[in-house]
Amino acid sequence: MKTKLSIFLFLMSFCAFSQELPPIVKYPSTTYGAGNQNWMISQDQNHYVFFANNEGLLEFNGSNWELYPSPNETIVRSVKVIGNKIFTGCYMEFGFWARQENGKLKYTSLSKTLKNKILDDEQFWNILNYDQWVIFQSLNRIYIYDTQTGGFKIIAPKNNITKSFRTKTAIYFQTINEGLFEIESGKGRLVSNNLILQSNKIVNLFSIDEGLLIQTQQNGFYKLIGTALTKFSTEADSELAASSVYSSQLLSDGSFALGTVSNGIFILNNIGKIKYHISQNKGLSNNTALSLYEDADKNLWVGLDNGINCINLQSPIQNFVDDTGILGTVYTSKLYNDNLYVGTNQGLFYKSYQSNDEFKFVTGTKGQVWSLFEYDGTLFCGHDSGTFVIENAVAKNIFSRSGTWKFETIPNQKGLLLQGNYYGISVLEKTNSQWGFRNKIDGFDYSSKYFEITNNLNVFVSHEYKGVYRLELDRKLLKTKNFVKYNTPTKGKNASLTKFYNTIYYANKEGVFKLNAKTNQFSKDHLLSSVFEKDEYTSGKLIEDNSKKIWLFSKNYIHYFSLSKLSSQLKQNVIPIPASLTNSMLGYENITQISNSNYLIGTTDGYYILNLNDLSFKNYSVLISAITTNKLNENSENRSILKEGSFKYDENNITINYTVPEFNKHINAEFQYLLEGFQEEWSEWSAKSTVNFKNLPPGEYTFRVRAKFANSPLEDVAVYTFTVQKPWYLIHIALFVYLIFVIILARFIHKAYKSYYQKQKEKLIEENNLLLEIKELENEQELMRIRNEQLSKDVDTKNRELAVSTMSLNSKNEFLTFIKDDLKKTPNDGYRSIKSVISSINKNITEGDSWSVFKEAFDNADKDFLKKMKVAHPSLTPNDLRLCAYLRLNLSSKEVAPLLNISVRSVEIKRYRLRKKMELTHEQGLVEYILAV
Repeated sequence: MKTKLSIFLFLMSFCAFSQELPPIVKYPSTTYGAGNQNWMISQDQNHYVFFANNEGLLEFNGSNWELYPSPNETIVRSVKVIGNKIFTGCYMEFGFWARQENGKLKYTSLSKTLKNKILDDEQFWNILNYDQWVIFQSLNRIYIYDTQTGGFKIIAPKNNITKSFRTKTAIYFQTINEGLFEIESGKGRLVSNNLILQSNKIVNLFSIDEGLLIQTQQNGFYKLIGTALTKFSTEADSELAASSVYSSQLLSDGSFALGTVSNGIFILNNIGKIKYHISQNKGLSNNTALSLYEDADKNLWVGLDNGINCINLQSPIQNFVDDTGILGTVYTSKLYNDNLYVGTNQGLFYKSYQSNDEFKFVTGTKGQVWSLFEYDGTLFCGHDSGTFVIENAVAKNIFSRSGTWKFETIPNQKGLLLQGNYYGISVLEKTNSQWGFRNKIDGFDYSSKYFEITNNLNVFVSHEYKGVYRLELDRKLLKTKNFVKYNTPTKGKNASLTKFYNTIYYANKEGVFKLNAKTNQFSKDHLLSSVFEKDEYTSGKLIEDNSKKIWLFSKNYIHYFSLSKLSSQLKQNVIPIPASLTNSMLGYENITQISNSNYLIGTTDGYYILNLNDLSFKNYSVLISAITTNKLNENSENRSILKEGSFKYDENNITINYTVPEFNKHINAEFQYLLEGFQEEWSEWSAKSTVNFKNLPPGEYTFRVRAKFANSPLEDVAVYTFTVQKPWYLIHIALFVYLIFVIILARFIHKAYKSYYQKQKEKLIEENNLLLEIKELENEQELMRIRNEQLSKDVDTKNRELAVSTMSLNSKNEFLTFIKDDLKKTPNDGYRSIKSVISSINKNITEGDSWSVFKEAFDNADKDFLKKMKVAHPSLTPNDLRLCAYLRLNLSSKEVAPLLNISVRSVEIKRYRLRKKMELTHEQGLVEYILAV
């Protein structure tokens, strides 16, 4: 058991190699979309980088990758940019690629002219240039191409060629078992056949003042001065011998980058000291470095056996990456007594500052370390297990009742400290030069991860799930008199609280709030809150450093504020490093000032050191890399990026790609564009390097794109002008035809409308005439109606007159009958004398005469009635017609009886018989029927 524990402690103490390294940008094959292996690297004048890849020629412009398959679908072994051409070599084929107007590369074969001279199964592993010549090297021969004449010379050594090299003044090559040769006058001249050069493969050689510096695969470096070969020893000789060097590169600062087969990359200074050793367990994607190349920005590109890496050698950021997981997530750090301490989720580690020593584990601190605090010459460690005092890299536990978050000094009480614990706040006291726990402050038992104390002993505590509290402590620091919970500002995820220039600040997703010391109320600080605008909030962590800067972290930037030298206003500084790249744990961001300009920032897999003084970058250029158009639901077509574009009306879906060819890991370029003719304002800043415009209307457009890097705008603006043509039916000729057609149509419509309105006019006149005629007819009908009414009235009048006459006649007859009857009562002796009178009376009451007079008057008043009745009822007798006439005058039976000289009973009988003859139903009235005829 003791043996296992010893082994564990040994591993914890020595496994974490602690060299801070430059940032490494990793590009796996899934990112660039090509083969795993990359055999050679080069760069053009636009800073685009090219790779000889298993699948073909691979191009990277800083934003987008593009693969150009080799012409015969074989592995591209070599690539070299010379002028504006990219020369490549592969299996039994070599030539060059030239950029077309649309920005794409087109291949031209040079080996076709030598097809009969190229050996079977020959591959071209290296390309060099010297003056006007391009050298293609295979393992068998060297082909020298004259770019001016287009001719070739071929050098065919006796033995196979291992590799070819170039210095400023010469071209060299090595052959197996023969030595080193120099090309002179198109032929190989032996420079040295030293046994060492015969038996050791040369990886590279470099020109030095004394002669040549030769680097071998297994035995390190040698100097060749004249014919003398001497060893040049380095710190890495033993490791290089065990690792086998495959590639190398002389860097611009005089250093040597050496790529090995099994142990990553070694970077040595010009005297052979190791500057960096970067392997797979220190951040490299793979331990086999097939190719190395230093670009124009002094980045070191590494073509690996499985992927591509870019090492930012000039970056102001140095990384320590713990891929083993032994160190863990860094929560806090402190420089104390020339030792760098880092507190992680695995415990407390330390090493000598500014050394390549290994991190050592501080025994007894296994578990989360939340904070490190130096006070009065003592280093305190806030730990999940309580509080530790660190002395000479040894941890002594002074409090173990609960975990400890942080520490704060108490105003005017030097021998006391407040510590925030999992269950409230407690007091540490220094007694006899020893620190120890004194008491817990009663009355407040909530977790106190973030707290600050004021001069009047008010303590402000931020609790992530409850909000902000204010505690009033008694003078003896034994208890809180009372505590108040603030309604505003509210609680918030990853919220925090700190003191800056004696003012307490609280930050959550709603912004940063500043405490008013007089009112003890918080109000929003708009300058600091601007950090979290535009959905930038990830964490409210606030940190004050030793030089009085306050640090904040957002989604895309790290911010720090300091007092302006000429005013009391805070000055904002922005470092464009996004949270996704810093790899910090949200809510536990930490930054520690370890020197005037160096800051250590903890991450989930180590830490990185940022040098503020070196945060300056060259002025890059923004370039338009590709323009494509497409019709609806059709494939895209590449367009020229060198001249103005002119697109058909239905090719109005336009995609524009642009880039800043930079390859920094932690700082990304941001872009802003404007399409004049379509937009009035520039777009928002974005890291997206492409934009698509859909269904652009016909017109002239000017596209402008600008960029900023490290929050500084770049000087140039890329411009592209294009036109979306009008459809054929909107061109000038078509418009002229439309105009003629419109004129003709207008003329036709005018005539049609004129004819229409003429017809309408005639129709209206005809309708008006018809209406007049109808009006006249209506008037005539009205006149006839009036006449008929008048006639009807006349008939009624005559009927009344006839009735009156009939009644008069009836009265007369009655009267005469009465006289006659009275005269008849005269005695017989007088009868003779009145007989003549009676005879006269009988003549005057003769019915025939009365009827004749009545009939004549009735026919005048009601013509054709009697005829109608006779026609309707042929069986009617004259007496029946006479009764009908009387009934038509609406006379009653009593009134009819004298006229017929019969009794009323006889009249009723006559009426009954008349109904029978007329065959009237029981429901029909006789008088109503007669009146209706």
